[in-house]
Amino acid sequence: MAKEQKVSNATVQRIWKEHNLKPHLVETFKLSRDKRFLEKLYDVVGLYLNPPDKAIILSVDEKSQIQALERTQPLLPLRPGIPARQTHDYTRHGTTTLFAALNMLDGTVIGDCMPRHRHQEFIRFLQIIDTKTPCNLNLHLIVDNYGTHKHPRVQRWLKRHPRFHLHFIPTSSSWLNMVERWFAEITRKRIRRGSFKNLKELIKVIKQYIESHNQNPKIFAWTASVQSIMSKIAISKEALVTLH
Repeated sequence: MAKEQKVSNATVQRIWKEHNLKPHLVETFKLSRDKRFLEKLYDVVGLYLNPPDKAIILSVDEKSQIQALERTQPLLPLRPGIPARQTHDYTRHGTTTLFAALNMLDGTVIGDCMPRHRHQEFIRFLQIIDTKTPCNLNLHLIVDNYGTHKHPRVQRWLKRHPRFHLHFIPTSSSWLNMVERWFAEITRKRIRRGSFKNLKELIKVIKQYIESHNQNPKIFAWTASVQSIMSKIAISKEALVTLH
């Protein structure tokens, strides 16, 4: 840019800094094409901002294909000016799927690891939620549109357990499901930094993390209104139209 505009590199850098431009960074985005986007958005955001009485709001999802990776060398701890380092090569020891339900009221997590990611496992997880929550409260579960959550056997199970209510986020809107924030934390703090000799060790570490988290839970508070979200989406759509 400096060469094309016949100015110094320092001038280009100064202009970028003044206007907070970061051309070296590229972020991804995706606008939902769900025909019921607004309806689902109001439903989910309403649960976050104005939860019903005598009910628990649970943000539910599955983190699938978590690999038990054994690094070929131990992790090198961080030092002044040098981040922690780990080898790029590893041995795979299988995968597990973490089912998790984040309680939006107190930040606690109900979680379990299962070998697969089917409707059978989802029903088993619903049964775990059923046993670990007060039986006199309604349960509102925020989930994505994965086919497992809509399977006929799941629908029949829900009819037999009327205190369960599923609320589906719009397609391509995982940012609306707050348990994703918790998944990011366990990935960054424990899974990505770990080296696991076998699958059993990985599952043990995940369960220990959940227990530790629940001893001092962090509440993930949703603050964005539907109006503010729609305003940002409108700006994005306007930018796309301008570019084309």
